[in-house]
This record gives sequence, C-alpha cells and structure tokens, in this order.
Amino acid sequence: MKTVRLQKFLADAGLTSRRAAEDWIRQGRVTVNGKRVTEMGVRVNPDCDEVRVDGHPVSPAATRLYVLLNKPRSCLTTARDPRGRPTVFDHLPDFEVRLFPVGRLDWDASGLLLLTNDGPLAHRLMHPRHGIPKKYEVKVQGRPSDETLELLRRGVMLPEGRTAPARVRRLKELPKATWLEIVIHQGWYRQIKRMGEAVGHPVVKIHRSGYGPLSLEGLAAGKWRHLSREEVRGLRRAAFGEEETQRGISPC
Repeated sequence: MKTVRLQKFLADAGLTSRRAAEDWIRQGRVTVNGKRVTEMGVRVNPDCDEVRVDGHPVSPAATRLYVLLNKPRSCLTTARDPRGRPTVFDHLPDFEVRLFPVGRLDWDASGLLLLTNDGPLAHRLMHPRHGIPKKYEVKVQGRPSDETLELLRRGVMLPEGRTAPARVRRLKELPKATWLEIVIHQGWYRQIKRMGEAVGHPVVKIHRSGYGPLSLEGLAAGKWRHLSREEVRGLRRAAFGEEETQRGISPC
C-alpha cells in the first residue's frame, strides 16, 4: 500500500481533523514505530507502520460509521462519566469502531444527536464558520410577545456578543408556558437556554428535532439508526460543499 502523510492517517482513522492532528504532532503526542514525531512531512505505511497517540495504538482507517440517536433526557453526551451517571453510549451497541458525538446536548435536553468516527466531517460540522442549522423545540415559561419573538429572531446580547439571526415561531401556547421552534446556526455554550433567559422567558425543556439535513423521522427516544447514504451526502454537502460529494462514501 502507498504511504500517506501522518496527519492524514490520523484524520482518516477518525480520531480528529487533519489540522488538529498536526497540533498533536507538534506537541509530541504521536510516535511512529516507537519514535516520537514532531515535524510535518512524515509519511507512514498503514499496512506495516505502528502509529500511537499518547501511547495508544491507532488502527488504520476503518469503514466510516454514521449513527443518529434520539437522545433521551437524563444522560450525558460523553463516553463515560467518573460519577457513573448514564451516558448516550448506554443506548448504543458496542460498535467495532469508536464513535464521537458531533456537538453535545445537555443532561436535561433530548433529541437528535449525530455520532461518527469521521473526524474531518465532524470537525467541519461543528465549526461555526459553516453555520449548520440546528432546529429545536423549546418550552419556555410564560407567553412571549410578538416583540420578544422578533428580538430572538434579530439576535440578543450574550457575553460572547450578539447571537446571529434565528428563525423563531410559536408552536403551542399553554396557560403558563409556550412551545417555540427555534433554528440557530451557531453553537455557543447552552445558547438556547441563555437566549431564553436574556428575554425573560427561562427555558423549561429543549428537544433538538433537526441537524442540517437530518431529522428524527419518528425515531423513539433512546433509539438509534444508521444514516442512509443520501443523508451522509447531505451532511458532506453542508460541511464541505458540492465537490466533496463526489468522494467515495463507505456503505452505512
């Protein structure tokens, strides 16, 4: 097999993006056949060279896997928790490859969560520059006025700055609460909750119903499924642009 650049080998293995892999190399975290590598340009043969990161062996690129989970409430978006609390991986089988969540949902949030071992794609999807739309069904306290909804649409001030324009509409009004649909393109820390607090309507529940071209399509809470080939193509179009959809995609 022909050799490949070390950073590409790491990215193709699904560990991280190529740029982050370059940082790992500069930091001295990567060894090839027992020798620490700190400079770019090193090439490896995936068939015979042993590559390790922080002492852990890295397997050559495996079939890329894309999984959609309808995350239930009361579980963490992490592989394991030192306090023994439930995680999203409790709802998944033991796949042969290691999956990573693309973004996160809070402990008390539910809904669509994408997991994959495709590091480059995950990195692009999470980068704010690409503005992947995320759709939420949000229950807030009280009944926001039309003016308040317009403020959410235009953007509210948070410590990081003003939020980008969002799509906001009422779904259902209750005696003391309101369900809203909110679509944002950013991914600031607990952004939806803080937007609600900023306009005086604290968030009671959050459910993510859409992520880019993906939707739950009736998938029950705690259940998962593989993405279809067309869904993967849609994600790659959103993250990389049209030219990336011409690359080969492993069967899902």
